[in-house]
Amino acid sequence: MPRQFLIRSAALAACCFSGAAVAASGVAVHVADGNGKPLADVVVYLEADGGQPLPKLQNAGEISQKGLKFIPLVTVIQTGSKIYFPNNDKVRHHIYSFSAPHKFDQKLYSGTTADPQTFDKPGTVVLGCNIHDKMIAYVRVVDTPYFGKTDASGEVALDAPPGKYVLKAWHPDIAGGNPSEQAVRLADGPASAAFRLSLKRPASDPDAQGY
Repeated sequence: MPRQFLIRSAALAACCFSGAAVAASGVAVHVADGNGKPLADVVVYLEADGGQPLPKLQNAGEISQKGLKFIPLVTVIQTGSKIYFPNNDKVRHHIYSFSAPHKFDQKLYSGTTADPQTFDKPGTVVLGCNIHDKMIAYVRVVDTPYFGKTDASGEVALDAPPGKYVLKAWHPDIAGGNPSEQAVRLADGPASAAFRLSLKRPASDPDAQGY
């Protein structure tokens, strides 16, 4: 269930460039789990309220393999962006995804020989390795350039022009699978917001049932 929080805004002095005043705006977000513990690797993003078009920046991402792990565990990119998959292990990997937004099968390779994949549909893409079953990673593809990922303290800051947005927060273990959301209005200054997410028990938990 989404939980609404009060958004507080404060004035921020505008910087002047070439004689023109440029106002800064954005939102600082804190995310915790159901027990109030700061939650890392939460994808937080701003979608335009009303569906107006947003810039298409499409910056490339990278997911490497090292120590028989995908690094990072969670990646967020804008729809239409590429992700590169360098293999830093001494063994070869075989990357695949059965997820509807982007199904692919990258055959065994080593080094940097794998072609980048273009993620052209929004949604969640789960990655695996056919050779090493415990390897897993998540890609969240979003239709906005205003996104980030929380650090170990559960914090992330997003920069965006003033306007009305829907702020969303998603984690691979979020209960129900859908992001939590709340409406925000960004003015010419910083704002703050918070989420508390209910999580399902990790699949690695031997006592977890039904996940």
